[in-house]
Amino acid sequence: MRKTIALLMVVLGFAIQIVSYFFLAAPLGVPDSPAYADPRVPFAPLIFLIGVALVFLAAVVYELLPEKESK
Repeated sequence: MRKTIALLMVVLGFAIQIVSYFFLAAPLGVPDSPAYADPRVPFAPLIFLIGVALVFLAAVVYELLPEKESK
């Protein structure tokens, strides 16, 4: 169970990072004006950092959850 939860957290964290980097951040390329250098969503860097934190917290969850006892 803990492996599944940790894996889901890693996948969700990477998905959040990909979405915030490619779809919510500033467009890729050389900006024509300062308006194009701003992110599409003002808090896109925060969303990216939440994804990074989620990936690191997956290791914490994996270590702290008890392992299922096998019979």
